Amino acid sequence: MRQPLSYPWLDLDVDDRSAPVIAVRVDADGTKGEVPDHSHRKGQLVVSFGGGVTCRVPNGLWMVPPHCAVWIPSNMPHSNRATANARLFFVYIEAELVALPTRCCTISISPLLRELIVALSDGLQHDEARRERLIGVLLGELPHMPVQQLHLPLPDEPRLKKIAAVLADNPADRRTLGEWAKSVALSESSLARLVVKETGLTFGRWRQQLHLIVAIRELASGASVQQVSADLGYESVTAFITMFRKALGKPPAAYINSVAVTT
Repeated sequence: MRQPLSYPWLDLDVDDRSAPVIAVRVDADGTKGEVPDHSHRKGQLVVSFGGGVTCRVPNGLWMVPPHCAVWIPSNMPHSNRATANARLFFVYIEAELVALPTRCCTISISPLLRELIVALSDGLQHDEARRERLIGVLLGELPHMPVQQLHLPLPDEPRLKKIAAVLADNPADRRTLGEWAKSVALSESSLARLVVKETGLTFGRWRQQLHLIVAIRELASGASVQQVSADLGYESVTAFITMFRKALGKPPAAYINSVAVTT
């Protein structure tokens, strides 16, 4: 069961506040948490210090492993779903003040930026000069953070949307492209072309990207490699590790450790 994420105060409306940057700590309180679809004028960084977060936006799903963030541009509808015991910070930024893309992206967050975000979330109400200095460093450093390729295109085409919904709920579903084609009344070749047209990926690569996002989210929340491999329907742990290494350049444990110590 998913519970609303716990904000430090209930009446926060970031667009009513004139501050150029607002940082808020948000906790999952021991259960999986969710912020339903919403949007705001300020851009938003969804930052994970522990656990995993997925952000859903129109036509895409973005992954936030520990010590990374997703940048959500201003006025973009989105929802956030966190694993149990996730440690999150939401950083709201007047978008014209920072040189970040006008599209979503997952970026690594350096130790310096992590400390800045924590300090800004503490308020600094009685030291406005220090707050302004920290905001200046934050806005200057953010555009230089490396981008992580942790994005899943989510098509609007009704038949593909149906397949995507089933696989998102049950990523261990191992039906072949031909079996999926029958379920949506298409030939196998027609479905293959449609997937590439709508997502830019082959069906196999698209499903693998979904598996990577789910795997990183669950590994970040403390699940074992064996458990994640089984949950994704792999015949062996070795097959799962091989897929993960080929896609991301490192085996699962090494990858999780690498994003946790990004400099």
